[in-house]
Amino acid sequence: MTYNVRYFGHVAPMRGAASRRIAIDGITDAIAKLDTLPDVICLQEVETRSLRSTLSHTPSHMGETQIEAFMKRFDWALHHADRYHRYRPHYFPAHTYRLGKAHIYTTGLAVLVRDDDRVIAAVGGHGEITHRRAGPSARWKQSRICAHVRVATSDGWDVDIFNTHLSLPAFFSKDFYRIPGRMGYGKNQSREIAALASFVEENKSSDRYLIVGDFNSLPGSPVYDQIQDVLHVRDPFPEVLGSSVDALRTAWPTAGFLRYRMRLDHIFAGPGLRWLDFEDTHPFGAPGPWDGLSDHVPIVGRFAAKR
Repeated sequence: MTYNVRYFGHVAPMRGAASRRIAIDGITDAIAKLDTLPDVICLQEVETRSLRSTLSHTPSHMGETQIEAFMKRFDWALHHADRYHRYRPHYFPAHTYRLGKAHIYTTGLAVLVRDDDRVIAAVGGHGEITHRRAGPSARWKQSRICAHVRVATSDGWDVDIFNTHLSLPAFFSKDFYRIPGRMGYGKNQSREIAALASFVEENKSSDRYLIVGDFNSLPGSPVYDQIQDVLHVRDPFPEVLGSSVDALRTAWPTAGFLRYRMRLDHIFAGPGLRWLDFEDTHPFGAPGPWDGLSDHVPIVGRFAAKR
């Protein structure tokens, strides 16, 4: 499962201005009620601790991080849904915006691994993939990272999972305003994919690997195609659903902004994996358990190793 939770702050009326307990409650309840709990949950846009992450709720203890608050509520939701599984969180901080000593807001990725006798996680760490233009503004550029977790199963095989969140296309580029669609057409995004490819190549242990997250790139865009080319992966979604890549742009959006709908989130599979289904995945804006909880919806899928 991959899900951009937007700092648990999308629920009205805050719309990203601050985190809210109601968003954490809704998201944890929705996951806990899935028919089949995911083995691994990859989250994007998770804060560490900042003014924004604590503005709308009181932490249960001094210094409580956002992932700690989430996991505490997630355990509660799993218990009340009569689920005996629990998850181990792995958090990867990415960036901090400061004003003096105060943390205005922070960014990061999280990977939650189901804690049972079938799944064992070995944390592989993370690497920065940010492309920064030369100049004084470079230090204000939000850092982008890729998190890596290796999961071994009792079936005798393992899989490398890479969770990432690409930058938006550069706003101060002529191409941004000239090219329809824009998302996935940024040269800065292309350079980040090159850095991502290096990190994946250095850390994957086999051809069984997943690259998931918010790529801020539309299906069929240059960056979307580059990901599959240089990382030797494929997007199994159009094949499993019997859809064309172009049709996914409008038929299966994963994110929304005002009245715009976009497919920006993806799961890319390495050549050693075969895809089974995408049950519990719904288009953005469709009625369902994910509606209104974030400006993105999750992608939930099942896969197996090729024999």
